Amino acid sequence: MKVVRLGVIGLGNMGKGHLNYIAKGEVKGVEVTAVSDSVPDRLQWAKELLGGQVGVFEDPRQMMDSGLVDAVLIATPHYSHPELAIACFERGLHVLCEKPAGVYTKQVREMNEAGGKANVKFSMMYNQRTNPLYVKLKELIDAGELGEVRRTNWIITSWYRSQSYYDSGTWRATWAGEGGGVLLNQDPHQLDLWQWTISMMPKRVRAFCYFGKHRDIEVEDDVTAFVEYENGATGVFVTTTGEAPGTNRLEISGDRGKIVIENNTLTFWRLRVSEREFNKQFKGGFGEPECWKCEIPVKGSYPDHKGITQNFVNAILHDEPLIAPGEEGIKGLMLSNAMLLSTWTDNWVDLPIDEELFYEYLQERIESSVYNKEAQTK
Repeated sequence: MKVVRLGVIGLGNMGKGHLNYIAKGEVKGVEVTAVSDSVPDRLQWAKELLGGQVGVFEDPRQMMDSGLVDAVLIATPHYSHPELAIACFERGLHVLCEKPAGVYTKQVREMNEAGGKANVKFSMMYNQRTNPLYVKLKELIDAGELGEVRRTNWIITSWYRSQSYYDSGTWRATWAGEGGGVLLNQDPHQLDLWQWTISMMPKRVRAFCYFGKHRDIEVEDDVTAFVEYENGATGVFVTTTGEAPGTNRLEISGDRGKIVIENNTLTFWRLRVSEREFNKQFKGGFGEPECWKCEIPVKGSYPDHKGITQNFVNAILHDEPLIAPGEEGIKGLMLSNAMLLSTWTDNWVDLPIDEELFYEYLQERIESSVYNKEAQTK
């Protein structure tokens, strides 16, 4: 194979965005040969963009069976991601899936199992894993520069959304239409990076989610979560779509200091000796380890979505290691599911979560969802 023949399912905002940069030749070794969407106007737009040399399908499975594609990029509403990915795997097609991996981990686990049985490449569109800031952070932690991680704190409140944003689609911010709020729509990247950069998942979560606190919506728009890790470390995750101005600050403390990412800068407050060693030897009462403030140079470009797409294509053509393997999509979703389940049960939630219990609680909310009721009346 010299060129990957790519099919794109879903031509909403994200699908169109991917199609635009691929059509401009900004990803090498790939050609969009087919598209699928239920809206005829979107299919016509794609035909005009690609010069008419593209198969168009209202039914995504017909596109999968057309023989026109080797790989599929899924950019549809959240609930359909696992179902469509599994259909691709059954046909031996490579899959690049938009975030989130799905709405609940039970369906994503089924997707991962199907992907594991298929001899194909499977990647998630975790484009922020290509951001040099987080690449450098992971590199420092993996190399032991920070020592053992002791605390993680992420305040990500820069996701401001007005009521008009939510009113722009009847499916938005509903349990039946979208499956969640800020945790599922805005935060999948941060939840992924939170565990990816430190190579640790929490062992349990206690969260407080507020539903429709700032906007007239069904789902969570304000969240504060506390987590505990197996090594005794703790963490806090704070997010909302109703705060302005917002903050995006990640702070990770370890035995050898702390690292902060804020305002596109990575700062390392590095201890000359580890806190553990200082505490063992210091006898002077008041005092603390000598600390150096280091502005860490972060080099390299940020290829964003194009970087993940190029990596996916390279993996198919040249067996390049995936930056964001598809099976890892369940990790960030596990965190958001745990936060919701903790709120619904008003208790701690151990990881991995009780997937059947989460599914039951979610189904209750889907049944009473405004979007579901509107669909039933049509």
